[in-house]
Amino acid sequence: MRLRFALLAGCLLTTPVAAQTLDRIVAVVGTRPILASQIDEEMVQSQAQGQQIPRDSAGRMVMRRQILDRLVELEILVQQAQRDTSIKVTDQEVLDQVEQTYQNVRKQFASESDFRDQIRQARFGSVEEWRRWLADDQRRQLFAQRLIEAQRQKGKLRPIPPTDAQMREFWEQNRAQQPQRPATVSFRQIVVRPVPDSAARQRALARADSLVLELRRGADFAAAAKRFSADSASAAQGGELGWFRRGVMVKEFEDVAFRLRPGEISGAVETPFGFHVIKLERTQPAEILARHILITPEISDSQTAIARRLADSLHNVIARGAASSPAMFDSLAKLYADPQEPKLAEDAPATDLPQEYQKSLSSDTTLGLKPVLTIGPAPRTKFVVLEVLARKPAGELAFDDVKLRIRQSLGDQLAIKHFVDQLRRQTYVDIRL
Repeated sequence: MRLRFALLAGCLLTTPVAAQTLDRIVAVVGTRPILASQIDEEMVQSQAQGQQIPRDSAGRMVMRRQILDRLVELEILVQQAQRDTSIKVTDQEVLDQVEQTYQNVRKQFASESDFRDQIRQARFGSVEEWRRWLADDQRRQLFAQRLIEAQRQKGKLRPIPPTDAQMREFWEQNRAQQPQRPATVSFRQIVVRPVPDSAARQRALARADSLVLELRRGADFAAAAKRFSADSASAAQGGELGWFRRGVMVKEFEDVAFRLRPGEISGAVETPFGFHVIKLERTQPAEILARHILITPEISDSQTAIARRLADSLHNVIARGAASSPAMFDSLAKLYADPQEPKLAEDAPATDLPQEYQKSLSSDTTLGLKPVLTIGPAPRTKFVVLEVLARKPAGELAFDDVKLRIRQSLGDQLAIKHFVDQLRRQTYVDIRL
């Protein structure tokens, strides 16, 4: 089942489809009717996104029935979500999404008059009428989305493994929409990260401990983050990290953050990035909203030089053949590699790699061990012992290229479909199309 969480700009494109059917009730779900005009709107959006509308009446009827089925499924989810008192959608969330959509659509028109003309051609009496329609659509999508998320969190919506035949059918139906396969490279690596010496570590810890005392005495956390935090991205936002769940941050950080109470400030928490001071702002089921200040120990030139010599030494050992087997390479990686960096990359798009990787791999297209890479600016420079295992040129995606992704996507869809079918048996549904 397709859930649409945001209106696409293409919905403002007009087509004769929308005027072909007089408005009438085509289905009733519970006590809510579904109108023929809603199907027309969906067909307009499908055409605006490049989907071909069948020219023959039989083909158009099949498409209309498919759209109606999706509208019925969405309505069933919305009604179930609205009966669940734990599922909330705020007016502010809806308004924020409507405003974002409005801005995205408006900037596609050269003038306000062109924009309003297109609104009228799309059969809306005014911009405000269109915004009201957007708000209703967005609210319904959010209700359906959150019901699905709630079911997943409760463990009641687990993927249903699709059969090979189902995956093949899904592939054939969506093959035309698949992008080109980019050129990819598979490699294994040992990333060596310079570490601070004990004196630098103690200075950073003392700074973090001092901040904890000041903050617990009432100092402004956001101001302190902007002034002291080494995490530039969050520092600009007063240390705010946004809402996150377990599995997003490193374990040491999460173990402390998820034990705090709202308003509580942690002691210094050490992770591979340095020392964090964490403030928990708010909680909701399975998620927290937190701020942090990161204090990183200084890394001296001598510590960087030590890391470089280690990387060179590992490279030489591998080059001599002592680590020619994957098992030996893995053993060295476990001993010396930065635990925050992946040790193996399979079919990584070449253009998505850091610039240092791209430069090295574009100038040398052979397989095997490469010269040690230096990545990142000082003093956070890292050194990479890199061995290229395979390369694939750009080209059309084959079924095997996306089989795992199809299995996951289709498994989720089948689970949602099964859930909706269960609800449908408990809901009054009258189809009149």
